[in-house]
Amino acid sequence: MTTTDPVLTGDDLDETADSIAKVQLSDGMIPWFSGGHADPWNHVEAVMALGLRGRISEAEAGYRWLERSQHADGSWCTYYVDGGVEEPRRDPNVCAYIAAGVWLHHLVTADRGFLEWAWPTVRRAIDFVLTLQRPGGEITWSLDPDGTPGRFALLTGSSSMYHSLRCALACAAELGHDVPEWELAAGRLGFAVAHRPDAFKPKDRWAMDWYYPVLCGALGGEAAKERMASRFDRFVMADRGVRCVSDRPWVTAAETAECVLSLDAAGMRGDARRLFRWVQAQRHTDGSYWTGCVYPEGVHFPGGERSTYSAGAVVLAAHALDAGGPAGGLFRGETLPTVAHLEPAPLAAPS
Repeated sequence: MTTTDPVLTGDDLDETADSIAKVQLSDGMIPWFSGGHADPWNHVEAVMALGLRGRISEAEAGYRWLERSQHADGSWCTYYVDGGVEEPRRDPNVCAYIAAGVWLHHLVTADRGFLEWAWPTVRRAIDFVLTLQRPGGEITWSLDPDGTPGRFALLTGSSSMYHSLRCALACAAELGHDVPEWELAAGRLGFAVAHRPDAFKPKDRWAMDWYYPVLCGALGGEAAKERMASRFDRFVMADRGVRCVSDRPWVTAAETAECVLSLDAAGMRGDARRLFRWVQAQRHTDGSYWTGCVYPEGVHFPGGERSTYSAGAVVLAAHALDAGGPAGGLFRGETLPTVAHLEPAPLAAPS
């Protein structure tokens, strides 16, 4: 799927990838910004952008960092700093996203050797994530270092894990591995995301809870269009972008770019392209992207930060809108297995 009128040129996108690569540490980790911390989810978002722009060695260095830092149970800590751990709590959404990155990297490179090398890391990560799945399909949001699970599930996180799980299933199918337990888990998770809003802690004021069920593919077709249209005016500031929360004029580049992907997945390409043009107001002269901006003051936040994950999200959105090939359809589900949603069995009545 291509267009003759891209919002950003290839040189523009290469400049954005360069801005990410400049922040990458020698061990492969990509912090949010120079001197900042990293988390595995946003690390993967930035690594995917590097791969899409042909920086294969830097991208694979990022996956090697993940492989080296993975715990024996398949998890990663929530936050890392140069040389150590900042926050030891485990977040399963953070852990699952490697599957999306690895599958996209395979689509970009067609390197089966890489996929075979990455498979054990992906398998351990997904197996860990599924230890936190509840009977209703949703996945608890955290695990403390002492083994105490979080008390609730989050819609955005479970949605992202649904997409990651589908990517993991694609990796498994490509390599000829049979993982029926993952298929069942994905079916239960997809049903929860699409049909059980009561399963999640209410976060209605956050934009990600609006668009992530569409971005992950749990909602498609008319249901996806209806969801995106139903809250568009609540979260989108005209000529600016997407508010991270509905009641504040705080537009963020990452949420806007992710909403572009969601609109594209719903078939609303005109709206997607319009938002993608608006997010360019957050572009710095070096190709990086400001994390956010407060309107009408036009003040960048937090603290003038330009983040690698924001740049990564913009590259992913540009690729979906303007590039051909299998990687362009990742968030449209074009290379992912169809998962039948499975309604959980009712709890047995007390005897």
